[in-house]
Parts: sequence; structure tokens; C-alpha cells
Amino acid sequence: MGKRNGPGWPWIIPGLKKLKEMMDRETIISTGFRIIQLLIFLYLFLFSINLMGASLKMFGKGFAETLIASTSVPLVGLFIGILATSLIQSSSSTTAIVVGMVGGGVLTVSNAIPIIMGANIGTSVTNTLVSLAHINRSLEFRRSFSASTVHDFFNLLAVLVIFPLQISTDFLGRTATFFAGQFQSAGGLRLFNPVKAATKPLVNLLAQWMGQYPWILLALSLILLLLSLKFMVGALRVLAVKKAEVWFDRVLFRTAIRAFVVGFLLTILAQSSSITTSLIIPMAGAGILTLEQIFPYTLGANVGTTFTAILAALAIGSPNALVVAFVHLLFNITGIGIWWPLRKLPLFLARRVSDIAIRNRIFPLVYIAVVFFLVPLAVILLLG
Repeated sequence: MGKRNGPGWPWIIPGLKKLKEMMDRETIISTGFRIIQLLIFLYLFLFSINLMGASLKMFGKGFAETLIASTSVPLVGLFIGILATSLIQSSSSTTAIVVGMVGGGVLTVSNAIPIIMGANIGTSVTNTLVSLAHINRSLEFRRSFSASTVHDFFNLLAVLVIFPLQISTDFLGRTATFFAGQFQSAGGLRLFNPVKAATKPLVNLLAQWMGQYPWILLALSLILLLLSLKFMVGALRVLAVKKAEVWFDRVLFRTAIRAFVVGFLLTILAQSSSITTSLIIPMAGAGILTLEQIFPYTLGANVGTTFTAILAALAIGSPNALVVAFVHLLFNITGIGIWWPLRKLPLFLARRVSDIAIRNRIFPLVYIAVVFFLVPLAVILLLG
């Protein structure tokens, strides 16, 4: 028996090696397929956000411009900034409108400052909406909802402290005026936006075809958003083995400063904090990043998004427009100076709200409706 099997042994090791090579090839092919799948759904995700913004602009951009031009009460201006940005899903768009109006003499700097503050709050509605894609999976939703609302709470807490200080001292206007004076001779500059370059042509094409039916584009964007997020999380789960987790944890998000810089640079590149903060939500849902790692990333995104307004103001060439752009930057820097050392409060609030959302699934919808739409609209109607 041993003699019969003996000659077969030399063939077993090469056979096992061949099997291992085949399995390695299959693993490489499978991983490559997952990466391609992830990139495809990442594109659809980014496309859906831009399509959502385009469709909402068809509904609300004219309304937003009317609101912005009509304010004179600082508190009303604050809530106009929240509502207008929630409608058009982009603080960059709101601040660009405000910068343009200030440059054109339609708005004064003092009236523009509260709107800029409100825009900071309104822009966080996008990533909070994105987190709803995880609502049927409790653990994922707890992570993703807290990751999205920590951005909300930072902006809300920053406004809570800075708004009354600004009204009483105008420290933002005074400081921004000084910095604007240093840039009066600077010319305009345009930054290549790869996200818009990749998604804008298709968005524009659909807008031309369906421009008379913005609600169809909005529905399509929501469907694409939910589907792309679902499959992105699935692909991330497969790819997020130890090596991937170590790469995120030990390289990009190893320290708070690194996470801040990543958020800052990505937002300058994409020119949209809505996109970069929304991009991190699936990673939070998949358990790749913690809330403590995400918090400084969102602060970096907040600072990065001010770059667009500064470029727009430099292009316009109006000193007052540049003042408003610097107000946006200084507001975020001041908020970071206050709440980064006291970050336990926004982190606690985000976790507390996500705990409530897990127990009552209608709560996230009520939260979004009340914070971003109903309260701002009520204040505008009552005081405007």
C-alpha cells in the first residue's frame, strides 16, 4: 500500500502550490473586482449628491436668493442661512451667492455675516440625510448617525457661542476687514474640481432632459444615493480587513491633526464639505473609523470649504466680498479654537442623539425636519 502511494507523494506538494496560486489569483481578481465595484458606487454616490443639489436648486435657488436679499435682522439672517443652505445642499453655493451679493452692493457685510454662520449649520444636513441609508441596520446606523450629527453639533455649538459675541462686538467683521486689506491687490484664481469634472456633464445632461420635472431628478438622486451607499458599505466590509483598518487608523487618521489635514485637503480638492463629510459616513457605518477620529476630519472639512468663497471673492475683486469670505474662514477657526478642546460635549451629544434614534426610528426624520427646515422657516416667518 505504501509502495503504491509512495510515488504519488512528490506530486502532492506541486499540486498544493498550484492550488494556492489559483486561490491567490482568485483572491487578487476578487479584490480587484471589489475595488472596481467600490469605485463605481463611489462615483454614483458623488453623482447622486451633485444631482440632488442640482434638483434642489431647481426648486429652491431662486427662493434662497430672495430670502438672502431680504434680511436685515441678524437672527433672521442666521436662520435664512440655515434654510437656504438646507434647500440647495451646499454652503459653498450659499456663501458664493452672499459674496456675489455683497460684491454687487445688494447685501451689507453686517447683514451677510449671520447668513454665513447659518450656512455652516445648513451644510451638515447632507451627511445627516446620507446616514439614513443605514437606518435598517442598528449598529451601522448608530455609528453613521452619530458620525453625521457630530458635525451638526459642532456647528450649532459654534454659532451658540460666536453669534451673540459677534452681534455685540463685530469681532469677525473687524478681523476679516484687516485680512481682506492684505489681499486687495490679489487677482482671481480658479481651482480644478475633479468631482464636478467627473459628475457635472452627466448631471447637466439629465438637467437638460428633465429640467421641467425637478422632482424626478430628486427622486432619482435619492434612489441612487441609497443604492450606492448600500453597495459601498458592502464592498467596504469585504475590503476592510486588518490591513485596510490599520491603514486608515495608523496612516490617514492616526492622529487628530492628520485627520484634520485630510478633511481640509479633500474639501479643498472637492470644493464641497457636504461631499467630503458625507464620504466618511459609510466608513463610520462599517466600523472602520471611530467618532473621535471623524470629529477632527469634519473640522478640517469646515475650514476647507471656506476656500471656495475666498477664491470667488478674489475673482470678484470687491473688498467687501473678500471681508465676507474671510468671515467664513475666521468663524470656523474660532469655533475650532473653542470646541476642539471641549470636544467631549459635541461627541456626547452626537452619541446621545444616535441612542435616541436607535430606539425611535422616526426621530431622525423629525430631527432633520425640525432643525434644518421647520424652526428656520418659523423664525423667518415670525421675525422676518
